[in-house]
Amino acid sequence: MKHKKWCLLPILLLFSMVVLAGCGQKSVASEDILKRDQSTKTVAWGVKSDTRLFGLMNIKDNQIQGFDIDVAKELSHRIFGKHVKIDFLPVTSNTRLPLLKNGNVDALIATMTITPERQKQVDFSDVYFDAGQAILVKKGSPIKSVKDLKAGTKVIGVQGSNSVDNVKKVAPQTEVLQLSDYAQAFTALKSGQGDALTTDNGILYGMSADDPNYVVVGGAFTNEPYGIAVNKGQKPFLKAINKNLKAMRQDGTYQKLENKWFGNIQGFHQGRD
Repeated sequence: MKHKKWCLLPILLLFSMVVLAGCGQKSVASEDILKRDQSTKTVAWGVKSDTRLFGLMNIKDNQIQGFDIDVAKELSHRIFGKHVKIDFLPVTSNTRLPLLKNGNVDALIATMTITPERQKQVDFSDVYFDAGQAILVKKGSPIKSVKDLKAGTKVIGVQGSNSVDNVKKVAPQTEVLQLSDYAQAFTALKSGQGDALTTDNGILYGMSADDPNYVVVGGAFTNEPYGIAVNKGQKPFLKAINKNLKAMRQDGTYQKLENKWFGNIQGFHQGRD
């Protein structure tokens, strides 16, 4: 019996060390991200890299470009100064929340709709973009609106996006195919794996601009207000974001960025139709 007790000691000691090490680590919420980034002059944003108009990787220079990117840059310079180092980490609808919660990024600006469920996990800025969910189909398709998504039709969506739940509510008889990102979803639509693709209208108009054989039909059928997400406990950072978002709107910077990315997109406007 004594021999068995001595054998257990190393295991118990190891367990204690692991627990103590875990207790010594700072949680993301306990660290003031605003102060840290002001000190390091570095800020990390989670952004889309597969979503034209909002965040798309330019294969020529390996830089992500889009409306969300430009808004993040402007906010970074206003909050942290013109010499701040800005890091952009590509995220998908499925990976963005885990990456934020784990501290891999300081904030998310990634076509993310403010929803009550998400507000339980993170804090959102004021609305920085008003989108509305719609559907994209091939030109000539008999599907003219979400009402035509019935039994026998298949609609493509993206994992982690609330658009999948929304379309199930308004078109419960249609089959839903979920893929990991928008690039895969659009490829699936073009290869005939579905009759329509659904997500926010701004994203769909970007796809249509890439390939005019595909069009947005039926108008938006939901409101999708986008917010910048930060971890809970980061009120100083959130306050700085909101203050500068407001200033951008007041001094015309926001309108310039909106015109840059959406001014030539025929048929698009913010909000529900």
